[in-house]
Amino acid sequence: MSLDDTSPAGRAGFDELVPSRYAVRVGDIDVMVISDGVLTPPAESMATNADPAIRGAWLDKRFLAHDAFDWPLNAVVVRNGGRTILIDSGIGEEYPDFPRAGQFGHRLKAAGVDLASVTDVVLTHMHFDHVGGLLVDGVKDQLRPDLRIHVAAAEAEFWETPDFSRTGMPPALAELARRASLQFLDEYRNQLRTFGEESEVAPGIVVTRTGGHTPGHSVVRLASGGDRLMFGGDAIFPVSFEHPEWHNGFEHDPEEATRVRLRLMRELAETGSWLVSTHLPFPSVSRVAADGDLFRWVPAWWDY
Repeated sequence: MSLDDTSPAGRAGFDELVPSRYAVRVGDIDVMVISDGVLTPPAESMATNADPAIRGAWLDKRFLAHDAFDWPLNAVVVRNGGRTILIDSGIGEEYPDFPRAGQFGHRLKAAGVDLASVTDVVLTHMHFDHVGGLLVDGVKDQLRPDLRIHVAAAEAEFWETPDFSRTGMPPALAELARRASLQFLDEYRNQLRTFGEESEVAPGIVVTRTGGHTPGHSVVRLASGGDRLMFGGDAIFPVSFEHPEWHNGFEHDPEEATRVRLRLMRELAETGSWLVSTHLPFPSVSRVAADGDLFRWVPAWWDY
């Protein structure tokens, strides 16, 4: 796999101090990671079942604050064989609690991606920071009428009457998630292409339901010319490599989510596949190495 920085400042009128997009090739498949910005929830939300002292020590080792924890917000554009596939869509609007997110729309434009060119959308799940970009005013009007949106049937069914009883979400965030998912289903139901356990979206691009984080949470695997890349959605977080047992406050089935991330990290370590995940530090392109009974995150060297 080759890596290319494709983020000249000022393109399309947006002058940014840091790159917001990063391109890689997986065999013949073009992949672009685009940052929607950064979410900053309370630090305890990344490890709701952790001893506060141990969680604090983990943060201290990384020179991070104890009160809030930056979660990067990454989405991906995949191009292959005349298809342009969007994997997740970011948070969409700017929310008062997350003023550093909601950048996806203009960053997509700055990257030269026309919404009218998108043939497919794959949703890892339907939390508001994954479907929100599709709910921005005017976006649906720019999308093709024959757009296909791929999501696990279990995910669409869950959000009809969502259950937050096992999450650590504050009531306001739970209500935001509920509203966004129902709005999404209302606006895009006719474009949904639901699947049971697995579906080939395009040659070399397969989406597979994992469950755990949400009942229909899915990962996307790309394979071409001997190269592999997994988009892990919300299955793997920065704390997951050393503490896979830590529960994330947004997980609807925390114990299953732990089993899922362990299974995925073992797969990544064994196959050498590249990993991109929603909330790993941008651009997120990395590998996973076994480290005793745990794992080690190995970011790719930037190639520019």
